Amino acid sequence: QAARSRRTIVIAGVPAGLLQDDVMADILTIHFQMSRNNGGDVEEVTYPTPSKGVAYVTFEDPGVLERVLRKDQHLLQDKRLSRGYPLTVTRYCHKVSSSLTHLIML
Repeated sequence: QAARSRRTIVIAGVPAGLLQDDVMADILTIHFQMSRNNGGDVEEVTYPTPSKGVAYVTFEDPGVLERVLRKDQHLLQDKRLSRGYPLTVTRYCHKVSSSLTHLIML
């Protein structure tokens, strides 16, 4: 579990309710696999989560996570979305996911 958390990021700002959950998970997978987003092989996308607008992405390689975090701005774009949505990308840790949940509930 600890090794897995070192390969997982938390995504906030996922547009909720626009598309079916599995379609949104596919769009997130594609976004984080693209080289223009500093991405790489995605092991798993967890969406939806108990926190609205939040997803978890686990990469196969921890090096990809570091590259993704270095990218200044992640803009979720897809022909199935009416516009681009800015995403907040942070390293997964239990405290971050708890505080994100708290912020989203406010």
